[in-house]
Amino acid sequence: MSTELPAPYVPPPYPYDRLIPMRELAASHDGGAVDLSIGSPSDPPPASIIRALSESNAERGYPPSIGTPEFREAAATWLNSVAGTSIEAADVAATVGSKEVVAGMPHWLKLRRPDLDTILFPAISYPSYEMGADLANCRAVPVPVDDQWRINLDAIDPADAARALCLWVNTPGNPAGGIDDLEAAAAWGRANGVPVLSDECYIEFTWQGKPRSILEHGNDGVLAVHSLSKRSNLAGARAGFFAGDADLVYYLSEVRKHSGMIPAGPVQSASVVAFQDQTHVDDQRELYRRRLTRMIDILANIGVEAPMPGGGFYLWAPAPDGDAWALTERLARDGGAVVSPGEFYGVQGAGHVRIAVVQSDAALDLVAERLAATQRSSVRGLRSGAEQRLA
Repeated sequence: MSTELPAPYVPPPYPYDRLIPMRELAASHDGGAVDLSIGSPSDPPPASIIRALSESNAERGYPPSIGTPEFREAAATWLNSVAGTSIEAADVAATVGSKEVVAGMPHWLKLRRPDLDTILFPAISYPSYEMGADLANCRAVPVPVDDQWRINLDAIDPADAARALCLWVNTPGNPAGGIDDLEAAAAWGRANGVPVLSDECYIEFTWQGKPRSILEHGNDGVLAVHSLSKRSNLAGARAGFFAGDADLVYYLSEVRKHSGMIPAGPVQSASVVAFQDQTHVDDQRELYRRRLTRMIDILANIGVEAPMPGGGFYLWAPAPDGDAWALTERLARDGGAVVSPGEFYGVQGAGHVRIAVVQSDAALDLVAERLAATQRSSVRGLRSGAEQRLA
């Protein structure tokens, strides 16, 4: 009888750690690197939110894991206003940002249904959907996307659906900005008895049509996941919520209480202020829209055609000759910009790069100036070589 122990789990390299050489290359420019590799906001949140963080007097005791009544009411009111949903405070539970929900959900669902083992997610998507499945020792099954980067529900194998703990959808999508049919996703989940989890953290940066939530189509069997990281530039505060199916919200809330998943008290107080202020989000939306257009022009000037996304603040740009790492290196070397190769988001994305247009207008202008200077230098070199050959 063999006594050999199984190999210990070794997590894969964190994708963005693979960009360290590119960061060093970009940082060699006068003025340093312009980081467009991750969706980390650079603009400040409103002063009213900062005041609420510092003046809440909520730091002394333990806040409720599910969120204060004020937090839950503000979150529900905000989503109803933005997306036309009809949720109540009881349908909401607070989270420590949204990534912990994405990464932790497979584990919690597996505890509830140990007979199931599969996580379905878009084939081009945020890496944490797949990684969450991996960390829970579940099967990670990517669902193909169409030529508009929308999830193709018809491509889901019935055998995988029968084993599924959940299906993730993400609209607007990261990285490619696709806009899924959330009504169809909700219907698919109900027909197959699979909870559908809709990551909607870019909802207010929807460029094609109105903001959409899966909860517009009822709460049964679905959850929407939201975050203040993007809409209010509060990524460092870690504030978000999930809402939807009453049974799922109750189960997840109870599990999270036991595991100590508690958003900080001052953060919950500041979140109420953030949810109640729409003006700062409207201003931020216009900033991102302008920056996306500006970056599209910058890329066009070097022969890279990037379409405007359906939503989100990322450009999903096809790399010349399909070599995403070559384009990543070129942008770091010539423009001092750090971007992400598309393979980080799925095999199907290997010929693209993702560009997070989150830096200031001045930073984007700096990238444009560097790329233009490189082009001018290249043209001068070609002319000089031609003149020497003719001499």
